[in-house]
Amino acid sequence: MTIELSKTQIKALRSGAAHNEGHITLPPTLRGGARQKVLTSLIGNKLAAYRTGTLVITPAGMAAIGAANVTDIPAKAGKKTKPVDVDKPARAARANTKQAKLIEMLRRAEGATVDEIVKALDWQAHTVRGAIAGALKKKLGLKVESEKSDAERGRVYRITE
Repeated sequence: MTIELSKTQIKALRSGAAHNEGHITLPPTLRGGARQKVLTSLIGNKLAAYRTGTLVITPAGMAAIGAANVTDIPAKAGKKTKPVDVDKPARAARANTKQAKLIEMLRRAEGATVDEIVKALDWQAHTVRGAIAGALKKKLGLKVESEKSDAERGRVYRITE
């Protein structure tokens, strides 16, 4: 079975091969859904695995990049690598912003509808839906669920923990 790797996956595997303990380092610019997709792919294809809470390269990962052992991949001089911390959110929510107000509305037990958010934040409906999908779900990694409520209120969105 041949696995086609992206440039980011190759860089991640090479960082693990270059590290003396096999720790994989992801680029700091890789966030949200893209970060999760790379991690899921590496782990799912058994190219990387968690060892005591740290993502490390596996022998299959070494083979995928054509390295028989760590010495086959030249490490950059003076570069230190840090293990990946996937439990940490990609970005923290800012305070006193419309985004913070949106999060506050969605965390309420009754949640919020698009119309309620439009009125509270003075946004257009497509901006609300974009903020939920992009900023909250992808960048902040929040789990936002929606359900169709009674006919009066319509679809209700809320953040679940």
